[in-house]
Amino acid sequence: MIARILCRMDHTLQRLFRYKAWANDELLTALAKLGGEAPITKLAIKALSHTYVVDRIFAAHLKRKEHAYTSANLSELPTLENLSADIRASDREYVDYVSALERDQLAERIDFAFTDGAAGCMSREEMLMHVITHGIGHRGQVSADAAQFRHAGERWFHDLSAQGRSVDETAGRRVMQMS
Repeated sequence: MIARILCRMDHTLQRLFRYKAWANDELLTALAKLGGEAPITKLAIKALSHTYVVDRIFAAHLKRKEHAYTSANLSELPTLENLSADIRASDREYVDYVSALERDQLAERIDFAFTDGAAGCMSREEMLMHVITHGIGHRGQVSADAAQFRHAGERWFHDLSAQGRSVDETAGRRVMQMS
């Protein structure tokens, strides 16, 4: 029974990280179409660079390696182009990592230090789920910020996000396209 649950969790993690890569790519593509000077783009860079740093910190923890980050926020924000390239590379690394992960490694607990020096200990599964949920939260933050701009008279986000929607004729509902 436990092995079956772990097998499903392994498969679920692969799907979640593929979804994360897809969702980030969709958001980054939409932001690129707006350009670096759009107000939402500047806010998004701040939120997404934080998410990227946390992803990299946990990537190091998962490999039991040191990292150079002393904060979960960058002192200087990157350009959207550079951040997009970094996020996409990090997402590919996570997809590859969870695809190669053995089921028994999920429960393995790893000691590490948070950026403030406090001791931490989490299983690989807990770390991976944190990376997933943390990213969801900040993509949601960017979407909420975008909605505020949209309600202020800008339709750009709706128009851009409509490109990624289609109607599932069999279910009669809108669905997002994932490649």
